[in-house]
Formats: sequence, structure tokens, C-alpha cells
Amino acid sequence: MSKTILQEPEVTLELALDHGLTAEEYDMIKNYLGRTPTFTELGVYSVMWSEHCSYKNSILEIKKLPREGAQLLVEAGEENAGLVDIGDGLACAFKVESHNHPSAVEPYQGAATGVGGIHRDIFTMGARPVASLNSLRFGSMDTPRVRYLLDGVVRGISDYGNSFGIPMIGGDIYFDEAYKGNPLVNAMSVGIVKVGETASAIAKGIGNPVLIVGASTGRDGIHGATFASEEISEESEAKRPSVQVGDPFTEKLLLEASLEALKTGAVVGMQDMGAAGIACSTSEMTAKGGQGMKVDLDKVPAREDGMTAYELLLSESQERMLVVAEKGREQEIIDVYDKWDLHAVVIGEVVEGDRCTYWKEGEVKADIPADSLVLGGGAPQYVREAIRPAYLDDVQGFDARSLKHPDDHNQILLKLMGSPNIASKRWVHEQYDTMVRTNTVNAPGNSDSGVIRIKGSKKGLAAKTDCNGRYVYLNPRKGGQIAVAESARNVVCSGAKPVAVTNCLNFGNPYKPEVYWTFKEALGGMGDACRALNTPVTGGNVSFYNENPNGAIFPTPTIGMLGIVEDVEKHRMTPDFKKEGDIIYYLGADRKGLGGSEYLKTIHGLTIGDAPDIDLDLEVTLQELVLTLIQSERVNAAHDLSDGGLAAALAEMAIHAGKGASVSVKELGSDTHEVLYSEAQSGVLVTVPPSGLQKFEQTVSESAVNAVKIGLVNGSELVIDTAVKVKVSDLADVYESAIPKAMGS
Repeated sequence: MSKTILQEPEVTLELALDHGLTAEEYDMIKNYLGRTPTFTELGVYSVMWSEHCSYKNSILEIKKLPREGAQLLVEAGEENAGLVDIGDGLACAFKVESHNHPSAVEPYQGAATGVGGIHRDIFTMGARPVASLNSLRFGSMDTPRVRYLLDGVVRGISDYGNSFGIPMIGGDIYFDEAYKGNPLVNAMSVGIVKVGETASAIAKGIGNPVLIVGASTGRDGIHGATFASEEISEESEAKRPSVQVGDPFTEKLLLEASLEALKTGAVVGMQDMGAAGIACSTSEMTAKGGQGMKVDLDKVPAREDGMTAYELLLSESQERMLVVAEKGREQEIIDVYDKWDLHAVVIGEVVEGDRCTYWKEGEVKADIPADSLVLGGGAPQYVREAIRPAYLDDVQGFDARSLKHPDDHNQILLKLMGSPNIASKRWVHEQYDTMVRTNTVNAPGNSDSGVIRIKGSKKGLAAKTDCNGRYVYLNPRKGGQIAVAESARNVVCSGAKPVAVTNCLNFGNPYKPEVYWTFKEALGGMGDACRALNTPVTGGNVSFYNENPNGAIFPTPTIGMLGIVEDVEKHRMTPDFKKEGDIIYYLGADRKGLGGSEYLKTIHGLTIGDAPDIDLDLEVTLQELVLTLIQSERVNAAHDLSDGGLAAALAEMAIHAGKGASVSVKELGSDTHEVLYSEAQSGVLVTVPPSGLQKFEQTVSESAVNAVKIGLVNGSELVIDTAVKVKVSDLADVYESAIPKAMGS
């Protein structure tokens, strides 16, 4: 160090502990530096070694997931997002990330900046975002605070996304007491780029200038990464400054300017400035390039006076990027950003060595080996103690046959359709712009997954987020398998072939052995299903510490599934009944077991039993059959069975169409409650036009999948044997009104 650091607190073990580091990690830092760190250096290590940035308690398990595939253009974790070859010289960049902790204390800005951050991960790779999705979890809607959180989160997502101009094509929402004190807000972005025209998050080339572009830097979001790496508590409200503030209009300018700058050919590397701000982008790009970087923090455009080096490095102010330019061509990049009324300022350069050196007011405030900061480099990696939770013996040993089930199936079905987990989410998705850019062909609502067309091509992209945390709570391994399988099944039922997944792993405190065991098992299940379905993991996000004083959330490994529709005009599918007289078939597994079902939760108030059965071999065969039936135009509708089971799936198909059906399920089993409400996996309903019945049956006969004719589309009532007879209009009233009534609208 060239000068003594003035006016900074003395760095001690106690101060390191206050920054979220352990005593062992503090010793590691001193060992890397060969001395006691400065206050600024301590701050940089604390954010870069937080769980949010380093994945220190998860990376060794994540590496066990299948991460290779013929269509993957970059390895998982290599860039800001996954990149998949979708044919016709195009690639799809996609990723899902969490903004749970910020949304818990400031739902509007927390959700809004989550949307902004995930889009930046996409366009820093040179891809134009073309679609958004989200996956949300809240407590019971009976609770005023839950309604406040839901309202704020949805407004934050819609205001940012609508202003930014990207359609929201799908998502999923669940409500359960387990999420009462800690909502989950996972945002997904999907983008398109020409193969070979992507940008990399790298700093290389001695003497190449380093620019900060976009918005000014303020004090919002400082220590946001460490805030996201601790449990929610009563003190969390005091950490509102750790929640960033977003500006979608600036982000739109940043998007256009960045894509234009990349076209100049003067950009060597580009990275979003998200979690941990300048500290993160500079160190990660430097470590990847294997060279050093010198940064002058006095040149960073600041919107507040007197910001220290610590604040400038750790600020998570939104709508900023780091760009490494080819030496002598930086003015070309500056001119582009200036045209879009954005900052583009040279703040440093790539230098010899392996260190990031940060200067301010003529002093070196931090001098750190870049590799020591980053995931895959010197950041710590742990395997925590894992113990199987004792509660699993109790819940999995429960026999639903011991329950006295109500006999009035009309009332059961109406109550299920009014459950917020099954009911229409129109109140939510009507706040989103689903049709901007005019490429959306399957919008939220009447669709198993969102679908957009790729302009200039017959192809389309399908995407879906999904995870039933209740299943993972009851059986982590099966729950992880189901999360992948169901998201793939949703994509297939829309006419797309699943090709790859991203994920957002939402769990409790990894230092608790039962939480860590659940995490490992759930990832093992995800890996099982991804291998079976040939959908490699392209990357994602880990969100630990999703706990509050009352306990942890349901473990929720959210899956973002990507699929390709070969002909979006001919092969796109929706679940609604199409024509009177169409024949309804059930395809798939036996309808057995009520464990983990919405029926048990809604009718009996129980979260109990084993997770639903799933046979991955059958799942693969079923999905192949359904996709063949859709692509050969053998069916008019397709809908997977999930929450609420067979009865709810039939009701949804009827509600979306405004048409009734006459159904008999006697061939599917003798226990009516199990047949109607079991959530056993690998089940799909399809409708077949009478004129195509012979070809349909021939195709099905060539598969090993069980196919049972169960009824016809007709009338204005849903009739199931002698158990159910209810007007479709009555089902629709309950289905459409449940969430608006709960929200008081």
C-alpha cells in the first residue's frame, strides 16, 4: 500500500463478524493479502464471499447437476446466463434469479429491481430480451400483510416490466403459511441473439480502458448481497437502504445503447453491475481474463456527495454496466451511450498482474487478488453437515385412508376451484403487458406454458416456471424430480420440446443440517429428472436463508424450463375444450395417492403424506407421445394434471372453453376421491376429434402409455359419473372471483 488509509474504522475480527464473515474466513482474507485488510477491502470480501455472490455453501452440490448438452453454447456458470442453440442461426439466453429478501421489506422496489436485474443479465450477453416470467410465493391470503406484499410485488413487476417493454408470458403463484414471513420473488428473462454475436463478461488486453456506463451511483443497495444472505427478522425493516431503487426507462435506454455498442465491434467485455456492484463486476471480469485492473473511483459518476470508496464499490444502484473497450476505440462506445443520454466514463484500465486496485483521492483504498474474490477461484467452498429431518417419518407415514372424506363432490370441486393455488390468476396477469412486441401466441391464463413466435421463422419458444414446494417439503428427492418433470410436461402440452432448464434454489439456512440435507436431496432429484428428460441445467441462482422467526419456507427449487415449438402456427397447443363431440382421453399413470395434494390442504387442512408418485421412465414416454400427438395434429387440446388432480384439470379445460363435458372415470380406479383428486404425476388429458380417432388410437397403440377414453365435450355442465354435476358457469364464477375477492376488488 502506498499510503496509510485515513478515516476508516480499524479492522478487527469483531468488525469482520459484523460483516457476515466467519473467523476462519477472516483468517483466509489475511492470508490472501499477507496483512490485515483495510475497511474497504473487508467490505469487498464480505459481499463477494456472501452466499448470494459466492454460492459457498451450494456450489459443490450444484456442480453435480447435468450441465452439458449438444445445444448448449456456453457451459453452466460461464456467462451471466445460459445460452442454447435454437436453430436457424439463433440462440436463446435465459435465466431465473431471486429477489426474495428485498421484496420482503420493500415489495414494490424489491420486485421491480429483480425484473431489471435479470433482464440486464440477458442483454449484457448481446441478446435482446423477448419474454419475462415470474414465480411467486406468499403466505395465506387471509393475512393483511400477505395481501400488502402481493399487491406491492405485482405492481413492482408490472410497472417495471411494462415500462421496459417486454411481455410477461407466464409464471406461477402459490400461497401457503410456510411463506408468510418470507415471500419468494423469482424473475426469469428470455432473450434472442444471433449465434456468434454474443458478448462475454471478461476483462482482457493490457491497456484496454474500463468504462462504467448507464446510471449514476448512489447509496441505495449497499450490502444488498449480504442482506440477501441472512435470515429475515424484525430488524430487516431497518435495512430498507439495502433495497435498490429501479428506473425502467433508464434500463430501456441502457438496453438499446448496449446492443448498439456491441455492434461497433469495440467492446471486449461487458457485465451487468448487479449484486455487489462495482466490486463484483470488476473482480469477476478481471479474474476471468487472468489479468489485472486499476480503477479510479473518483471518476465514477455519483449522484450523492461525499461517497466513500467503500460505498462506491458496494453500491447496488441499478441500471449500470461495466464495459471493457478496445484501446483507442473507447470514444466510439462513449458516443453511443451519449446518444442515449447515458453516462459512459472511463474509470480504469486493464493492467499487468492479477490484482484489482481501487484508488480514490490519490490513495489506494483496496488492492486485492481478483481470483481470491470469486466463485470458482479463491472464494470459500463448503460441504455442510446434513441430517435427514425427523418430521419426514411422521408425514410420510400418514395414511390418507384413515380420513373421513366428504361425499359431496360438487362442493369439493367448487371449493378446490376457489383455492388461490388453483383459481384464476387473472387479477395478477392482467396487470402485466402480455402482448407488447406482438410475438406472444400463448399468454398467461389459458395456457400450460407461455409461447412466443420467433419473427422471421416458423419456430416459437415456450417457457414455464414451476415448483410445488409442498412436495419438496414432504419428499425432497421426489419433489425435485417433479419440479423438473412438471415444468417439462407443461411445455410439452403447449407443443414444445423441452431443451434446457435454469433454476432458482430457494431454501432456508444451510448451516442447519436438516435444511442442508433437504437441499442436497432436492438437487439430486432435479438431476435425476434432467438426465431422464435430457434437459441440462444452463445456470441459475441460489437463495438461502429464506427463514423468519417462525421457521423456514417450504424448500422451493424453482425450475425455469425452455422448449422449442417447431411450427408455432400448426403445433401450438392450449388446454381448452375446442369442439362439441370431441372425445376426451386420459393418458398416463394410475391415479393413486392423495399425499401432498391440494385436496388434503384445502378440504382437510393438512400438509401431509408422501409426495405424489412419479416414474421418470413413464414420464419420458408420456411426454414423447403427447408431443407426437400435437405435432401430427392428432389432438385439439392438451392439459397436464397437477394441483387438484383430474377433477380440477377437467374443470379448467371446461372453464377456459365455456363448454361442458360428460365423463366417466370408473376405468381409472375404484376409489373416487383418489381418482379425482390424486396428484400422481405423469398424467395428461387430451381431446380428439371423432374424424381423427383411428389415427389417434394407432399412434397411442405404438406407445407404452396407458390411454383411456373417459368422455365427450358437450353441454354446459361438467358431469363425472354420478359424483359431479355442476354448471361450468358456476365453476367459472368461483374460479375467476377467488383472488379478486381476497384482495378486496
